[in-house]
Amino acid sequence: MVGVKYDPDKNHRRSLRLPSYDYAQAGAYFVTLCTHGRASLFGDVADGEMRLHEFGAIVQEEWLRTAMIRPGVGLDIFQVMPNHFHGIVFFGVDGDVRAHGRAPLPEARTAPLHRPARSLGSLVAGFKSAVTARINTVRGTRGTPAWQRNYYEHVIRNEGDLDSIRQYIVGNPAKWAEDQENPGNAPVQGRV
Repeated sequence: MVGVKYDPDKNHRRSLRLPSYDYAQAGAYFVTLCTHGRASLFGDVADGEMRLHEFGAIVQEEWLRTAMIRPGVGLDIFQVMPNHFHGIVFFGVDGDVRAHGRAPLPEARTAPLHRPARSLGSLVAGFKSAVTARINTVRGTRGTPAWQRNYYEHVIRNEGDLDSIRQYIVGNPAKWAEDQENPGNAPVQGRV
């Protein structure tokens, strides 16, 4: 957009995070990540079941690697969908509250951190980066985004909340025909 000036009052991204919450502390978190432009990159749903394509398999492999490369992180139910991903992650497994063991500590960096090391944001950024790099290698499109910039998170507060979210994730493919993320359900422009 040539000639358009940045106006911080109009051109800002509202954070979805709780302002005073420490996303590096022990706990359970539900995350949802959407593909860039809501493109159906990861597979398709047939007969209420998700069928992963090559890129969907990459998402699944990288998610499973998350617990292996990040001490103190545990994974629960997750679901790769055609154009988004749902997962539950636990911090503080085995008493270790670190979410991202690969992020350099602040004293090793010269630029300020955009997200705290070993936090949910750091975990999501690392996951998204690894998936994007692998997808771009396969399709030969270096620098092309695979994910939207932000993500949805929910701090899981109790067992009832956890059970409800698990049911939602497991049932997601069966409800794909009605899902608002399904491109087939996108509202037609000009229609109310």
